[in-house]
Amino acid sequence: MIATAPPPILPGLPLAAGRTVSQTSGRAMLIDAHHHFWQIARGDYGWLTPALGAIHRDFGPADLRPLTARHGIGATILVQAAPTVAETRFLLSIAAAEPSVAGVVGWADFDAPDAPAAIAELAGNPLLVGLRPMVQDMADDDWLARPDHAPAFEALERHGLVFDALVLPRHLPRLAAVARRHPGLSIVIDHLAKPPIAEGRLDPWRADMAALAALPNVACKLSGMVTEAAAGWTVDHLRPYADHVLAAFGPGRVLWGSDWPVATLAASYDDWVGATEALLAAMPPAERAAIRGGNAARLYLGRRGRPLRP
Repeated sequence: MIATAPPPILPGLPLAAGRTVSQTSGRAMLIDAHHHFWQIARGDYGWLTPALGAIHRDFGPADLRPLTARHGIGATILVQAAPTVAETRFLLSIAAAEPSVAGVVGWADFDAPDAPAAIAELAGNPLLVGLRPMVQDMADDDWLARPDHAPAFEALERHGLVFDALVLPRHLPRLAAVARRHPGLSIVIDHLAKPPIAEGRLDPWRADMAALAALPNVACKLSGMVTEAAAGWTVDHLRPYADHVLAAFGPGRVLWGSDWPVATLAASYDDWVGATEALLAAMPPAERAAIRGGNAARLYLGRRGRPLRP
């Protein structure tokens, strides 16, 4: 776990010797803590069908680079989009060749009898910073609570890997049970757990997120909101959900991510950056800097990933 130190930081791993949080002109580096690359022909993206229109094509570093450059984003965390080890290796190969990718959140089969050994093998690549089972797509709502997954969660903690929780609101009580059972495991909730923004409902999501925020090893990504909102969304539609997460988790346990290119189904990269700036406008600069980069650097890159240098 990262020891708390100013500015506010996310609980995670201690910084290894020689690692720093990069500074540019006295400002913390901006990090996009959640985006994807894919190649359709690889064939393991079951959810990525032609019905998704504009995102049913290949996306790679050359597509993202102009967007991050325009907004001064210096590093990214690349996140899996297929439930295969083959895709994780594909992403790690991209990260090895693309200096802007500071780490990869991959996938492993937690149901496999040899899951701990498989996780250890993947963790041999230092660019792997976390793992993300695609819980939202699983038929068993109690998958997270299964006791036979404990060895896999223990392996994540042992190797300093973050558990990225791709969950829906109904999974939050089960995720809280995992967090309590594994207090040394750093957990990041993706996309605010996809609350029903389009419906304008806050409960029971609000109470369940507050319960998770009470656990110091849990954090939340400010990402994926626009695709949960109705067409024609405005910042005012997003604000109640963002405000709740910011108040519950505090500025030291919220990370910003674009969810690009999935988010482009509802907004451009520029639009989401602009919405983020509006949502965070009332916060002090140090807190905005933590959310926009400092927390991701310390959680994902404190001991693994590509070191960030001045």
